[in-house]
Parts: sequence; structure tokens; C-alpha cells
Amino acid sequence: QVQLVESGGGLVQPGGSLRLSCAASGITFTIVTMGWYRRTPGSQRELVAEMTSDGDTTYADSVKGRFTISRDNAANTINLQMGHLKPEDTATYYCNFAGYVLNYFGKGTLVAVSS
Repeated sequence: QVQLVESGGGLVQPGGSLRLSCAASGITFTIVTMGWYRRTPGSQRELVAEMTSDGDTTYADSVKGRFTISRDNAANTINLQMGHLKPEDTATYYCNFAGYVLNYFGKGTLVAVSS
């Protein structure tokens, strides 16, 4: 059974940094992409950052230059280093592992940016 467990969320002041991690287990399919999405109340989940199995990365325009996605293959973990955080980054962040057919999300971790 696939499990994705996010950690690292919390409350941070504007301009601060946070590092999110996602530990994956039970993955038996070929991973095509790994990534982070976020959702605020009343809105749809949006892509924040994504990495392909080849290491190519994609970022939402709103986070380019501030967020960095990385992976630890040995630990089957992906991370999201978030810097220069803004109040509009406040959301629940979900990690995602996707194959050619299967697609899994974690339960999410809340990031709140406020003074």
C-alpha cells in the first residue's frame, strides 16, 4: 500500500523559510514525476514544483527563485525548500508521486505565513 507522509509545515513569518519533506513507502510502480501541490480553502489544488525521474524540474511562476525541490532516492523522499515566504504562500501542501497510470497524494501539511 502506497503511503506518502508529509512533514515540516508550520507557522512562519513573512520572509522566513521552511523545509517540507515527504517520505514515500510501498511504491512498486515506475515513478514518472514527484512533486508538491498546494491548496487554499475554496480553490483548486495547484502545482508548486515537480521533478521528473530524470531530474528535470518545473516550478509555478509564483515560486520560481524562492522554492527548490529535491529528492533523496535512497530514502525515497522528496523535499521542498521554501524561502522568502509570503502570506500568499499560506496553504496546505501535498506531495505527489505519479506513474504512467497511478497517481498518489499525501494527506498534506499546513504552511501558514503570517506576522
